[in-house]
Amino acid sequence: MATEIEPQKQWYVLHTYSGYENKVKENLESRITSMDMEEYIFRVVVPEEEKLQKTKSGQEKVVKTQTFPGYVFVEMIMSDEAWFVVRNTPNVTGFLGSHGQGSKPVPLLPDEVHRLLRSQGISAPKRDISFEDGEVVEVIDGAFLGLEGRIEEIDEEHQKLKLTIEMFGRETIAEVDFDQVDKLDA
Repeated sequence: MATEIEPQKQWYVLHTYSGYENKVKENLESRITSMDMEEYIFRVVVPEEEKLQKTKSGQEKVVKTQTFPGYVFVEMIMSDEAWFVVRNTPNVTGFLGSHGQGSKPVPLLPDEVHRLLRSQGISAPKRDISFEDGEVVEVIDGAFLGLEGRIEEIDEEHQKLKLTIEMFGRETIAEVDFDQVDKLDA
């Protein structure tokens, strides 16, 4: 008997007409509410960065520019209904990673999402996961990517761990976020 896998929310990239990113975000957020899709489509992000720009008078001012012109990021559960709502939002030309003919797109990798959210000052949602002192975990993001470490200290409030990691033949203490590690498969 086959067990049904419960779909999970993941991040996808929308391609839009350049200059319409914020309008797409507004339209999509409005459609999420009006079409009762709050259980399938969660967050819409238009990555921006601040840059210094000279005015005609020679003064400098800070302006926000699109980090990825022509792209909008959407956190959603990929269902036929959610795909239809997002795909048919005005000024959306398609999903990045979709091959057309109604094929579903490929989601972003967790480390890509983590970097994107951090660059926008958005923290990843707190993980509902518990760790134990002495437990060995695998680092899945950051400077210690791919290494294993033994938990020495747990800070539940700030969702941080202190790990002992072996590097270059020596043990090193590293501080990582909960979302930068995964439990090792049993």
